[in-house]
Amino acid sequence: METTQERSISFFRFEDLRIYAKSTDYCAWVTRNLRAPENDNERNLVNSFCRSAYDIALNIAEGSSRNKNQFEHSLKISKTAIRECIVFSTVALNLGLFDEERCNQSREFLMEMTRMIGALIISLQRAPRHHDDGSYDDEEEPVSETSGDNELNY
Repeated sequence: METTQERSISFFRFEDLRIYAKSTDYCAWVTRNLRAPENDNERNLVNSFCRSAYDIALNIAEGSSRNKNQFEHSLKISKTAIRECIVFSTVALNLGLFDEERCNQSREFLMEMTRMIGALIISLQRAPRHHDDGSYDDEEEPVSETSGDNELNY
């Protein structure tokens, strides 16, 4: 008999993606590592920073339920959120909400996620495209796409 965990992972495909797990880890990391804001300006920065971090994971989840082109577009939006987090990391350092070590850790997280998303986009672009009439580009059968140890069928 399947456990609840096994059913939920197989039902929501995006939960099987390493980039999704990494992005949710980053959300938690940002929340734990930012110093508590002392005024409204810092509070606005922290809220915006957290929102951009969440947007990375949210776009991966949303895009995974769509066709390949739309998923690729959502992944690119996630990369935009990553760039926003780079800016927020630098500003957080400048305002003392991060120390130098945490700023560097944030950048390392973000660089790794950028590489992972890039690899996933490339794997999506290499897969044959499925058309509404049931045919595939180059008359090929659909293939299983992998990104690292993630496996999704599109």
